[in-house]
Amino acid sequence: MTPYDLDDAASYGSWRARKLGHYPRAAKGIIVAMDDREAIVASCRRANMAIYVTDREFNKQTALAFCRGLGLERLDSPPRDGGGGVTEIRVADGDRYIPYSNRPLSWHSDGYYNDADHQVHGVLLHCARDALRGGETALLDPEIAYIRLRDDDPAMIEALMRPDVLTIPANPQTDRPARTGPVFSVIRGRLHMRYTARKRNAEWRDDAVTVKARAFLDTLLNGGEPLIIRHRLTAGQGLISNNVLHDRAGFVDHDEPNRRRLLYRARFLDRIAA
Repeated sequence: MTPYDLDDAASYGSWRARKLGHYPRAAKGIIVAMDDREAIVASCRRANMAIYVTDREFNKQTALAFCRGLGLERLDSPPRDGGGGVTEIRVADGDRYIPYSNRPLSWHSDGYYNDADHQVHGVLLHCARDALRGGETALLDPEIAYIRLRDDDPAMIEALMRPDVLTIPANPQTDRPARTGPVFSVIRGRLHMRYTARKRNAEWRDDAVTVKARAFLDTLLNGGEPLIIRHRLTAGQGLISNNVLHDRAGFVDHDEPNRRRLLYRARFLDRIAA
């Protein structure tokens, strides 16, 4: 019995009631101390994410040790990575990759272009230095997106679970081949979501129910869903999550190079230990 079985209404109803009953309504509901592992795990059980706060020095080695303590060990190292699996996110002049610019970043889950055997399940994003202004992040647990879609029309879930619903075209600059797969999948009994709102470099199955599901998600994520959590990470804060949906507003950075926005990011093939 599983809540993700469209024929199992009883399991879904019980799971749905628990999920919505315990889900935090604002960022303050997921902010915890970095050293409080129990609180971090509890927050991730409720919302698949936690925002931690620390005043101690944080570097790439600290990031990996912190993640290991939460069961995150198998790194997904992107092609740009030269830091042992931890990437520095900072503005790079002329960089066409949006995470490395100050432009807005549209809704997505991390690693949506990975192959089926290397799906990203855990993500760390630590803020070492924040921007002068702007850069707020919006966050939504994929399980909430699943509930909203299924409650409206279970056929949309069925469509988004098709193995050919979303293709990310090949990237010749990184030698990455095209990747085709589902948006929603159940991996080791847990829901996983692979999604990007990008209009370019994403090819969707062309049928009526998929078009409906895409439009529903767009309205959900950009139309005032009350359970979206918004927070601007400041220095000493970080987001640890089971790869939740997120976007990021544009920002204005400091003029001085040594004060400019700097974040550390690590992606893992593991989920946070519960």
